[in-house]
Amino acid sequence: MSSKENAAVSQLLALLEARYALRVLWALRDGHAQTFRLLQDSVGNITPNTLNTRIKEMREAGIVSHGGEGYSLTPTGQDLLRRLSDLQAFAVKWQLNQVRKNVPPPLKPVAPPPEGPPEPR
Repeated sequence: MSSKENAAVSQLLALLEARYALRVLWALRDGHAQTFRLLQDSVGNITPNTLNTRIKEMREAGIVSHGGEGYSLTPTGQDLLRRLSDLQAFAVKWQLNQVRKNVPPPLKPVAPPPEGPPEPR
């Protein structure tokens, strides 16, 4: 990878790793515009100040736009989500593996007691 490509990837990762950035993208994935309040509820536990900051950063990056009905993804934002779509499938597989790793191995079966009357002592 060239240094320009590295710089581009680093810049995109810096944008996406900001707190709640991926959640904002995920909340807009269905293609329907959302008002600020609805977007805040969709993201969950995000302060208005933080949401304003993420929206501003994503608008400057050309990923989110604002229209008469609210915030939505731009074609660039939709392209980004398409490219991240494998993340959901990966996350489900990964979580399943985590659960399997944390499940204790099954106990070895105990031999059943002998049938019939007990033997005299």
